[in-house]
Amino acid sequence: MFGLKKLLVLSVFVLLASCGKTSDKPFPKAVLVIHGGAGTILKSQMTDSIEKLYRNKLSEALLVGQAVIQNGGTSLDAVQSVIVVLENSPLFNAGKGAVFTEDGKNEMDASIMDGNSRKAGAVASVTHVKNPIMAARAVMEQSEHVMMIGNGAEKFAISQGLEMVDEDYFFTQKRFDQHKNALGDTVIVDPIQKKYGTVGAVALDGFGNLAAGTSTGGMTNKRFGRVGDAPIIGAGTYASNESCAVSATGHGEFFIRNVVAYDISALMTYKGLTVEEASDEVINGKLKAINAGGGVIALDREGNFAIPFNTPGMYRGFISLDGQPQVYIYGPKGE
Repeated sequence: MFGLKKLLVLSVFVLLASCGKTSDKPFPKAVLVIHGGAGTILKSQMTDSIEKLYRNKLSEALLVGQAVIQNGGTSLDAVQSVIVVLENSPLFNAGKGAVFTEDGKNEMDASIMDGNSRKAGAVASVTHVKNPIMAARAVMEQSEHVMMIGNGAEKFAISQGLEMVDEDYFFTQKRFDQHKNALGDTVIVDPIQKKYGTVGAVALDGFGNLAAGTSTGGMTNKRFGRVGDAPIIGAGTYASNESCAVSATGHGEFFIRNVVAYDISALMTYKGLTVEEASDEVINGKLKAINAGGGVIALDREGNFAIPFNTPGMYRGFISLDGQPQVYIYGPKGE
């Protein structure tokens, strides 16, 4: 039975690939695309050993998600499993590697959306949930709400049996040093000069369904309970089988104001743009024009995808159903 199920999953992807749109990019159809943040990420500022750590962790996450889909799992399962891997790593600004607020705390946000039902879940300003993406999914599937915040979100997470941790679990010396060095800075700064370590994933499963998820620790030294775009459905995360799945990373205030994730979907739905055209218009057109730094990953239900960003670098990668992880860090041409 398991072998038949796996064969059916593979057959669906062959069919999807055969009817896909032609792409100018020499990339195979993807079932999973991920990001680990965009910003001033330069090879000249990266040691070989640190670069290897990032590439290995991104590759690990892609392989974990690929295995979920290969074994007949859903796109939601794949997105959650990938983001858990990244949340558990101190390399990225999410979960274990979350940045500090101005008050010296770690406050995390996450969201997830199902492209088939268009149900969504999100949490914001949680401080004890080990994996915020799991709490976001619980909100979507086990409550009548879309978003829960702060203490309420944590009480709900406990009621769902999710793993809770002490605040010191999220302490990393690197993030604490960044916090100390940035004390006195204003929150709204030139976005091109900052790194956004938000993590995200978009996936396409063997049932033809899309999903998207995003998780973050927010901005270093954010103040007054600030919440960015990551947990905002339509801004940092969006998924619809009729268009695409999107996860964003960047200067959240601009992504909220411009409803970035939904805007990409709307351009596809109402103007008939491809996922590449719509994503590029938003990131390198609309956002770049207002000096809003960041990028997105976007995937349609035919396996076509786009990874545009208007910053010097972006941790990113993709994988096909039976392929090897393709991981990039620097420059828009892929390095």
